[in-house]
Amino acid sequence: MAGEPVINIVASQWRLVEVGRVVLFTHGQYTGQLAVIVEIIDHKRVLIDGPSKTGPPIPRHSAALNNLIVTPIVIEKLPRAAGRTAVSKAWEKAEVEEKWANSAWAKRREQREKRRGLSDLERFKVMRLKKRARFEVRKEQAKIKASAK
Repeated sequence: MAGEPVINIVASQWRLVEVGRVVLFTHGQYTGQLAVIVEIIDHKRVLIDGPSKTGPPIPRHSAALNNLIVTPIVIEKLPRAAGRTAVSKAWEKAEVEEKWANSAWAKRREQREKRRGLSDLERFKVMRLKKRARFEVRKEQAKIKASAK
């Protein structure tokens, strides 16, 4: 009808559980490893496969969505219930490992793990370096503030 506003329908911005979506394990035996959704079993479980080259490969098995985090990385046009070789070829073609390694999320996780592994002396050194850097910044700010008057 004339005069009615045009409504644009836009897909939601949150990450969908879909075949080809890369997931990260949060609990269980494979914590911190990547895998890909191969088939959706039901609203709580998916069939996953992890042909990772950096770590041990994750065998194809059913996993609860409660134990996974959905990442923004998707392997495009992965057929449903694709075989192990097809999944590994698609994994390589999509460069999943490189995309993950270059993501801010992976870098933050790596930094967090590095911090957790520090000894008391190393944590003390980090604290002292932060204090020194903060002191230098404040000293420069004081100079700029004094010259502005």
